[in-house]
Amino acid sequence: MSMSMSRRIGVLIISILLLGSALGDGAYPFLNVSLPISERVNDVVSRLRLDEKVLQLVNGAAEIPRLGISGYEWWSEGLHGVSRHGKGVSFNGTITASTMFPQVILTAASFDSRLWYHIAQAIGREARAMFNAGQARGLSFWAPNINLLRDPRWGRGQETPGEDPLLVGDYSVSYVRGIQGDSFQGGKLHQNSTQLQASACCKHFVANDLDNWKTANRYTFDANVTQQDLADTYLPPFQKCVQQGQATGIMCAYNRVNGIPNCADYNLLTKTARQAWSFKGYIASDCDAVAIMHDVQGYSKLPEDAVASALKAGMDVNCGSYLKKYTKSAVQMNKLTEAEIDRALENLFTIRMRLGLFNGNPKTGIYGNLGPKQVCSKEHQTLALEAARNGIVLLKNSLNILPLSKSETTSIAVIGPNGNTTQTLLGNYEGVACKNITIFKALKNYVKNTQYHQGCVDSVNCTSIAVDEAVGMAKAVDFVILVMGLDQSQEREKHDRVELGLPGKQEDLVLAVARAAKKPVLLVLVCGGPVDVSFAKRDEKVGGILWAGYPGEAGGTALAEIIFGDHNPGGRLPMTWYPKEFSNVAMTDMRMRPDPSSGYPGRTYRFYKGKTVYDFGYGLSYSTHSYKFVSGTQNKVFINPNQASHETASGEGQVLVSGIGVELCERVKFSAVVEVQNDGRASNHTVLLYAKWDSNGQQLVGFKRVSLGAMERGEVKFVVKPCEHFSRANEDGLMVMEAGSHSLVVGDEEHIINIVM
Repeated sequence: MSMSMSRRIGVLIISILLLGSALGDGAYPFLNVSLPISERVNDVVSRLRLDEKVLQLVNGAAEIPRLGISGYEWWSEGLHGVSRHGKGVSFNGTITASTMFPQVILTAASFDSRLWYHIAQAIGREARAMFNAGQARGLSFWAPNINLLRDPRWGRGQETPGEDPLLVGDYSVSYVRGIQGDSFQGGKLHQNSTQLQASACCKHFVANDLDNWKTANRYTFDANVTQQDLADTYLPPFQKCVQQGQATGIMCAYNRVNGIPNCADYNLLTKTARQAWSFKGYIASDCDAVAIMHDVQGYSKLPEDAVASALKAGMDVNCGSYLKKYTKSAVQMNKLTEAEIDRALENLFTIRMRLGLFNGNPKTGIYGNLGPKQVCSKEHQTLALEAARNGIVLLKNSLNILPLSKSETTSIAVIGPNGNTTQTLLGNYEGVACKNITIFKALKNYVKNTQYHQGCVDSVNCTSIAVDEAVGMAKAVDFVILVMGLDQSQEREKHDRVELGLPGKQEDLVLAVARAAKKPVLLVLVCGGPVDVSFAKRDEKVGGILWAGYPGEAGGTALAEIIFGDHNPGGRLPMTWYPKEFSNVAMTDMRMRPDPSSGYPGRTYRFYKGKTVYDFGYGLSYSTHSYKFVSGTQNKVFINPNQASHETASGEGQVLVSGIGVELCERVKFSAVVEVQNDGRASNHTVLLYAKWDSNGQQLVGFKRVSLGAMERGEVKFVVKPCEHFSRANEDGLMVMEAGSHSLVVGDEEHIINIVM
């Protein structure tokens, strides 16, 4: 452990002991746990001097020795496991690793909200354990990333739950509840509870889904977004994260939206988040976002203007040092009042209070029993394996080449740049994994005579290939598995792709090996964002394709289990896989809906009008399933405009959802029951239910993961909310419902719903 870290931890321990002593003496009301949090927070803020206040407005909040208040680091990361990124966590101590779950895009492919909750719960436990062990200087984790995967080239698409607002929103709720210590259904933690396990932060608010593409970058980009797209695409996941998840943090993004930097947007941060959504947590800037408003965007004339704009808009803490440098001078220049600083401090100290950090020694609290034994536990490692198993998607299985026979497969060649690596399997915002196993080693556990060749001379870039050696190996074995795809050199933060095909000569390598192999080969794709593998989809010599995402520390084992039939694949794609031609669409075009007059195809399965490689929700299984709607499922919804308020929509036969009102919207909810028949071997299976308005529009209503034995039949129940599922945003950004015929769709089955007004 470094001397600086040891010193900081020593200060933290002393501060905790001082707090405990002061609490026993009843020295300060802010230490009195019997008082409401609001009173305690007001007390501590009232005791601070201006210089002390300023030093609390940055991620590395300073200690205040005279009050016994320890320093606090707001910036820790926990996207899919406690991360080595950020400044709050150290692995140089008793705890040297943390459980690395699959990257979020693959976890989302399980379409299993309870699994997501358990993963986040495990991350929260490991985070609190590291704090208790003195290896974390904060308990605020800047995750989940709930920006939609709007464009397949986005380097950070791997961090997201995909392209559908309902899916992304539901993931955020499960994650927030899990990491913060709430129950799966919510309601265990009230807004004044001091029993937060850790603090979650919904990011990046809002329309932040471009990093560095051609001449555009996230620091200077001004996203031109319509009110219609904001209403039904960009904002809903954040609203759900705040209102249903009860997230305690939001991060405002670098970019501007319609000319205004997110971190200076009063309408966004205060009117929308705090007032309309009743958000009660803290708002952090993305790192150096306040500085960028002045230094890069030129939005603010002076540094003090940037500081004042952000704090007045509703931001509370600056990742970076800009507020430390310029807040006091902003007050002296009358650009900012001390009361406006106090508002931010009240939000920040409220979260620290809710984490129990002013209640004496945290080791005596409800999470005091968490320590090194809870990190990398057998339970968490098993969960990481389950997540990888259930996320991996089977895209092709011609002639049922999978699963392989354990008895008849005597030799395997693993060829490709991602076949014998562990780091690539983790994706970005990773930590130090508890255990690492490559795909090659995992397969070797099944077939001893398993050989490996990288194939691409310079790894994933694949500017040259060792064709002769790879082909020679392929000819000599029973079966060939090609492990191709991307890594962080191709897609990551600050780096977007410009092409959608496999990098370099990977495609040439696949085709050469497939032609030489004795049997059709299996192609495994390790990548976050989608790639156009139409060539492999068409080629009869490529018998199977598996998408493995970045499957985490247990990903190699999970893949081997699926390949040899010890687990049935049941994952579904959480995003559309576009053809290479989609690269002609400007990544800077934020419109979701198509524009036939200009040839703009639109984005995501909800609006895209163009060819696909694979559709959102696509995924095969080693079994087949059929569906039918159970008789008795409602087929009419009555919305009496006279019961609605006097607000009216502009179109004929339309009514504003806001005019219908919460009470009536609740009354018209109904259940749709779907019978699922498993026509083959035992399986885990995902059922996706869609609402369809007409030939031009559909959206996800719900998803359920079911386990069915061989030839077993079961029923899945969905709650349909017409005001949510059959409404669309108009051009003014208002949600409207239309009278007439709509439908529910599952698989090839369709159930007509008539909305009567």
